[in-house]
Amino acid sequence: MKIRVAHLYPDYLNIYADRGNIAVFERRATLRGHELEITSLAPGERLEPSAFDLIYIGGGQDREQTLIAPDLAARGEAICKAVDGGTALLAVCGGYQLLGRGYRGRDGSTMPGAGLFPHETIAGDKRLIGDVLLEVDLDGLVTTVAGFENHAGRTLLDAGAAPLGRVVAGHGNDGTSGYEGCRVGTAIGTYLHGPLLPRNPVLADWLLGQALAHAGGSDELEPLPDELERLAHAVSAGRARSRGGR
Repeated sequence: MKIRVAHLYPDYLNIYADRGNIAVFERRATLRGHELEITSLAPGERLEPSAFDLIYIGGGQDREQTLIAPDLAARGEAICKAVDGGTALLAVCGGYQLLGRGYRGRDGSTMPGAGLFPHETIAGDKRLIGDVLLEVDLDGLVTTVAGFENHAGRTLLDAGAAPLGRVVAGHGNDGTSGYEGCRVGTAIGTYLHGPLLPRNPVLADWLLGQALAHAGGSDELEPLPDELERLAHAVSAGRARSRGGR
């Protein structure tokens, strides 16, 4: 099947090789006989809610986030409609922050958000940096997710909001709540960089399955020989565990 992917702001948001997540989607789809059709969307280009099966947005520095924040906020209604309709979405770090209601800097300035995720982000005095390990439940599929975080923002989930996972080691959204990321239906937001998906094939396949289901196929994917991916996950998880808990 053809899986239609919207890659938002690839020229602005690609810190820590976050573009590698797209390469993982493409490779894992191709190995199963599917095709990824990737459309890069720059500021000002229209996002039709029903036009894509997967939306991806990476992370960036404050300068790049400031440049694209108004445009992303203006896309908020379209993005929310897409996710309501079953489109899969992955947002990393800066993209995750700006898909909430907004980001407030230490100087009082505010970057608008798209309003998909039920959270707000405020700037902290100290960066939260290091390897992270999460316990995650993806619709009954319980797994661990490992990655790397580097953010000054403190993301505060609304009461009742669903995090991506529980922090086993690392800081997470705000360094105190014990939660990391946010999930709304088929949409996942997270601070985990590195890129995230090469070391987390279970998460990659869950998102790919949601995208395939939206495209009219089955979300059941045949397994792949993921020896290297499992080793990468184990190494990353081990580094996180060596840090201990929060």
